[in-house]
Amino acid sequence: MSPRASQTPENEATSRRPAVPQELFKAVSSSRVSQVIVEQIRHLLKEERLQPGDRLPSERELCVQFGCSRVTIREALRILEANGLVEIRVGARGGAFVTAPTSSRVSEGLADLLTFSPLTASQVTEARLIFELGVVPLAVERATDEDIADLRAMCEAHAKAMRQGEYTMELSTAFHIRLAACTHNPAIEMLVESFRGPMLMSLREAQANEPATMGRRGTKEHRELVEAIAARDTEAATKLMRTHLERTASRVKD
Repeated sequence: MSPRASQTPENEATSRRPAVPQELFKAVSSSRVSQVIVEQIRHLLKEERLQPGDRLPSERELCVQFGCSRVTIREALRILEANGLVEIRVGARGGAFVTAPTSSRVSEGLADLLTFSPLTASQVTEARLIFELGVVPLAVERATDEDIADLRAMCEAHAKAMRQGEYTMELSTAFHIRLAACTHNPAIEMLVESFRGPMLMSLREAQANEPATMGRRGTKEHRELVEAIAARDTEAATKLMRTHLERTASRVKD
């Protein structure tokens, strides 16, 4: 197990929590014992029989409970740590502690799932039509002065990049992700961020189909969309977003 930072007051507080009852765990028998252990602990988390801050039994105790070697236990703990479900601490009060997955960790998992799934550009754009049209009314309602200033600055930078022949689909993707942040809803931000890879893929395909015009009208619509949001005009902003996305959809039809 990789070493972790020294104890903090928060770590010391959670390390004083009562030990997890050993009877929670059941001996396993499988060719993939470590994965079975991981699934068993995941199940206990879902049932809330394990809580963030709980300290798992020691490696030796887990070996006895699961009926397996210490190497297998360490492998299972590494998997759980990589998934953000446990934190490994060193020292006299160290051990494996249950943690709650962060939004960034969940987003990374969703991003990998979406990026490596066999999605087509058409499917991605269809999903964007459903999801991003739903984002617009919330952005109109909740965007702060700082949000609008950021979006305007992005539009200025993107217009300059377009004039210099340096505009890329990464910039377009970044605009849509920043727009979603105007909802101030962490769940929406996480979902849109996780969609970055597929969105970029679909935009690049659209650009490949119409390289001469892709981005020129889009950057203008981005600016108009920002001004509609600044004016709190939901109808105009929604219409602009629909036109914007439908044109991309027309360029990536199966």
